[in-house]
Amino acid sequence: MDALIPFTTSGSLVDCVDKKMVVMLRDGRKLIGVLRSYDQFANLVLEDSVERIHHGAHFADIPRGVFLIRGENVVLLGEVDLDLEDTVPLIPVTLQAVIPIHLEDLEARRRRDAQKAKILYEQHGFCREGGEGDGY
Repeated sequence: MDALIPFTTSGSLVDCVDKKMVVMLRDGRKLIGVLRSYDQFANLVLEDSVERIHHGAHFADIPRGVFLIRGENVVLLGEVDLDLEDTVPLIPVTLQAVIPIHLEDLEARRRRDAQKAKILYEQHGFCREGGEGDGY
């Protein structure tokens, strides 16, 4: 009977080892690389990884090499379909072309998040992010 119960823990990652994966982190970064190892906390080791920066239909990759990711920072993990990877309608550009636009987007998101946090704190009684009891 236990064999019919699907994995709902990090054990379900066993089929993903040695495959090309995309990982989205809590801070919004997107990493693409080959999953080499993981543990019970879903800490991941990516090899030959790149950080992909998007803006519209344009993207640039920053080589990162071997990348260790703490499991609590993983928002999304998915396998890259190698047969469809080259058919994605994205246009590669130089890093110098996309970095200034990306930095503007990050700053705009930071301002929006700060404004939302202020409204949630002042009008709805939520605590501030990073406040007391939020440390590890």
